[in-house]
Amino acid sequence: SGSSDPYCVVKVDNEVVARTATVWKSLNPFWGEEITLLLPRGFHSLTVYVLDEDTIGQDDVIGKVSLSQQQISAEPRGIDRWHSLAPVNPEQEVQGEIHLELRVPKRGHPRVLRCHLIEARDLAPRDPSGASDPFGRVSCCGHTLETAVVKKTRFPRWDEVLEFELPEGELGGAVLSVEVWDWDIVGKNDFLGRVEFFLDTLCPGPTRGWFQLLPFPSTSEDHRGQLGALRLAVRLLEDTVLPPQHYQPLIQLLTEPILCPAQCPEGTALAVLEEVTSGESRQDVATKLVEIFLDQGLAVPLLDYLTTRELARTTDPNTLFRSNSLASKSMEQFMKVVGLPYLHEVLKPVVNRVFEEKKYVELDPSKMELSRGRRISFKGSLWEAQVQESSLELLKGYLGDIVDAIVGSVDKCPLLMRMAFKQLRRRVEERFPLAQHE
Repeated sequence: SGSSDPYCVVKVDNEVVARTATVWKSLNPFWGEEITLLLPRGFHSLTVYVLDEDTIGQDDVIGKVSLSQQQISAEPRGIDRWHSLAPVNPEQEVQGEIHLELRVPKRGHPRVLRCHLIEARDLAPRDPSGASDPFGRVSCCGHTLETAVVKKTRFPRWDEVLEFELPEGELGGAVLSVEVWDWDIVGKNDFLGRVEFFLDTLCPGPTRGWFQLLPFPSTSEDHRGQLGALRLAVRLLEDTVLPPQHYQPLIQLLTEPILCPAQCPEGTALAVLEEVTSGESRQDVATKLVEIFLDQGLAVPLLDYLTTRELARTTDPNTLFRSNSLASKSMEQFMKVVGLPYLHEVLKPVVNRVFEEKKYVELDPSKMELSRGRRISFKGSLWEAQVQESSLELLKGYLGDIVDAIVGSVDKCPLLMRMAFKQLRRRVEERFPLAQHE
């Protein structure tokens, strides 16, 4: 059809952690999906693959964007730009780590380099069985040695020492290359990854550890722009979390105006925090405050404290809670945290039914696909008016079900939310008691 059905898969190192929805029949898809990931300490890369979904057969890989941990960390405010898609070469898609111990003597004759290949883990599966038959290949100073093959595993243990006699004099730019391959009885062996070391940078004592396997340096032609581009907004947040007792003085300081309301309201830590918080960081501050006060069982009093202060500053009720204030951000975050299970319970059945029924709904004549409407919902020839009429009835039906689900969900609404709303209504009535504001 000259089009694609694109979706994205997100990988952290070698683990698939998220998938977007598919945008059907588009070469310019918009996803607008936000994914929050808890990353392991010391992760290496974040990669987004763009694929074309196929009803029959395997999905086609269009390209990828890969960002290293160093690239993401270098921009604390986050990355938000277009990235050209790079081609995906199976031989470049390596994963896993290898456990090595290297010994390079500083002097002696002959000088013997000892390379102890202990084991590897999480190697890429290259065989139909979902495993591999890995062996190690070590090259140095024009010589190559190999380990035995360990059959049908992605976690091989070799525990073999391979030795190389080094030339006399300075090592200069001599390189030790350790490669892992998948042995195949028929055809060529499959590459699983490699790691390299400059001998003159290795310590005189043993160098031991786990090392990430890397692909061969890319020698393919530049495909910049040929495969399209992907716009990504990526931000890395790192929190250092101490044991709970370290936070007790701070928690006491924050909760003091809630637990002891007689104190001067302008001199409290919460009041000062509200004044000094900038617009950019207000959402982050509100998020942390709500988490702290929910944990202390004081979320509703916190919201009451913040909204009371905001009401005191408001002269026109039409502008109430319209500003990007700490009170409005805290209420928003409170509703997200407390209300998310409620939202899912109320709307999930209707949303699931919309997806399962796969009915064609389109009211915009410029976007209408009459053939698709006929295939899914009609027999015989179609007119725009018929598609519009059918779409309108379906849409009204779905929206009616959603409204009914919301209106009939009073008993499912979390008690904390109802308490917060009741208190909010009471405070607003006290501040604006006139009948015209009811």
